[in-house]
Amino acid sequence: MSSSLPVVIEVALNGATRPELNPHAPQTQEALVEDALVCIDAGATVLHTHAPDISVGGRAGADAYLEHFRPVLERHPEVVLYPTLVFADTVEEKTSHIPFLAEAGLRMGFVDPGSLNLGPTDDTGLPMTAGIVYANSHADIAYKFELCERLGLAPGMAIFEPGFLRTAIAWYEAGRMPQGALVRLYLGGESSYRGDGLTDLLFGLPPTPASLDTYVDMMEARSVDLPWSVAVVSGSTVENGVAHRALERGGHLRVGLEDYAGVERKSNVELVREAVAECERAGRPVARADEMAKILALPR
Repeated sequence: MSSSLPVVIEVALNGATRPELNPHAPQTQEALVEDALVCIDAGATVLHTHAPDISVGGRAGADAYLEHFRPVLERHPEVVLYPTLVFADTVEEKTSHIPFLAEAGLRMGFVDPGSLNLGPTDDTGLPMTAGIVYANSHADIAYKFELCERLGLAPGMAIFEPGFLRTAIAWYEAGRMPQGALVRLYLGGESSYRGDGLTDLLFGLPPTPASLDTYVDMMEARSVDLPWSVAVVSGSTVENGVAHRALERGGHLRVGLEDYAGVERKSNVELVREAVAECERAGRPVARADEMAKILALPR
């Protein structure tokens, strides 16, 4: 890819990061709107949020997202906002808010094409037994891809492990990947708000340029022509040379308090500004919202 390709910056505003871990993590509808607006002004054009209660699905769940989506889109109608899943049992329940959001103008959905163990390490460095198995069967994955196709939504894919990417590549090579697909390459960081030597989410490849190369090489070997971004979870995307390598190889960046962990209690807008500074050092411009839509080939 050309080194002049504008960089799409995504910010994940909250997730499971609680104020006791980072006081900057937005929890209320008002705080989500405020944080989104300052991050857009700083350069973000894709925003991911968790509603205050992600156990509520259907129309009520969609309304909880629209309460903070609408004020942002009134100011910046070209940016992309997208939700997380509903904390429920079946794939139908987990995505039950998506059709209502699509009716209201949602442009991006989500597909996590694989399964893995998720959890922090304890004080001895071992994985906590309280972690969860995040399971997505091939039937569930197909359901989410087909839901995106039916509703005209771009599938945003979270790649936590190499097997996730192999599944995504299979859908791409079969010609079944919906329009606007974005591959998010997640690396498992090695930091924690709880202190040195701990990890808040133990998974996947480590946060190094070599790990990123593994993923990008997998796509290039199969001539997968999809936009991709990188994020470091339980760490920082701009540390350890990860963001720099992504920008060298034509990728995009995801930052934000859903992913970030470390001794410093940074804010979302600080993380966006760090990403913008990385783009400036790499000599690549930051994408405007209209450029982002073209780069991702978003369906209208």
